[in-house]
Amino acid sequence: MSLLRRISSKAKTEINTGFGTNTSAYGGRLMNKNGRPNIEKRGVGLLEGVSWYHTMLDLPFWKFISILLLFFILINFLFAGIYYAVGIEHLNGLNSTNSEAKFVDAYFFSTQTFTTVGYGRINPMGFATSAIAAIEALVGLLSFALATGLFYGRFSKPEAFLKFSQNAIIAPYKDGTAFMFRVSPYKNTSLTDAVAKVTIGLFIEDENENGKTRNVFYNAPLEYSTVNSLTLSWTIVHPINEDSPFYTFTVEDFAKAKGEIIVFMKAFDDMFSNEVVSRSSYLLNEIIVGAKFDPMYFQSPDHNKTVLDIDKLNSYTLIDISSILPVSKNIATQ
Repeated sequence: MSLLRRISSKAKTEINTGFGTNTSAYGGRLMNKNGRPNIEKRGVGLLEGVSWYHTMLDLPFWKFISILLLFFILINFLFAGIYYAVGIEHLNGLNSTNSEAKFVDAYFFSTQTFTTVGYGRINPMGFATSAIAAIEALVGLLSFALATGLFYGRFSKPEAFLKFSQNAIIAPYKDGTAFMFRVSPYKNTSLTDAVAKVTIGLFIEDENENGKTRNVFYNAPLEYSTVNSLTLSWTIVHPINEDSPFYTFTVEDFAKAKGEIIVFMKAFDDMFSNEVVSRSSYLLNEIIVGAKFDPMYFQSPDHNKTVLDIDKLNSYTLIDISSILPVSKNIATQ
C-alpha cells in the first residue's frame, strides 16, 4: 500500500516551506547539517554569484587569517618585483651586493611602504619609483581598512552558537512514542525566548501520478515550541499521535522510507540585542528508533553549579520499543 495513503489524514501538510515538490529535481538532502541549503547555483559568473563579504565572514578563523597573510605576502612580492623591474638602483640606502639580497631588501621596503611604517633606511628616488611607492601606500591603506571591517564584521555578527544532536531518536513518550532531538548552547551567551519549528518532508510515490515520487511536507506539532530561557540542553519533542505523519510508521518504515526533517530555531541574544537563528536537518536514516537521550547536565562536586557536558549532546541508550510501535495500521478510510 502506498505510504501516502497510510499517513493520517489529520497530519497537516505545509506548502510554504520554500522547497519544491519534485523529488527527482533534488540531489541529496534538502538542508545540510550545518543549516546551509544543499544547493549549487549556476548560470552566473563567479564574481556575480558569490558574496565575498559573506564568504569572508563565514570562513573558519584559521582560513580567514591564512588568506590575509597570503594576500600580504603576495602583494608585497608583486610590488618588490615592480621595484626590481624599474631598477633597484632607484631605492636609496640599499647595502646589498648580490641580486637575491637586493630583492629581499626591496621586499621588506615594500612591506614598510604597504604598512606605512617607513623606517627610513631605504627611500625611493625618481618619479617612477616614488609613484609606485605612493600607489602601494594607497593600496595598503585600503587593504587594512577592508581587513579591519572584516574583523569587526566577524566579531560583531550575531550568531546562535547552538549545537544539534547528530542523531534524532524515536523514544517512549507518555503512552506512545515521540520523535526527539536535542539542542544546546555551547558558548557563554544568554539566549531567551527560544522558538523551534520542525517540518517533516517525506518522499512519497503518488499512485495518481503513475508512481512518480514527490515531496510532501507536514507540520510537526511540538510538545513545547518555545522556552523562556535556553541555558541548558533542550530536548525538542514531536509526539507521534494522529496529528503526526509518523503515526503509522513501523520500524521497517523508518528504515526504508525516504525523507528529511528540517529544523528551524530562533532566539533572542541579550548581548547582541538581536534575534539569532540556526537550522539543521535529519534524514530518516539518521533517526535511531528505540533510544533515549542520556542526561547531559549534573550537579558540580561542590554543589554550587550545574555542569553542562556538551560532549554528551548526542549520547543515547538503545531501548526496545517494538511493543509500542504499530505493526501495521491501515488508516486510509479515516
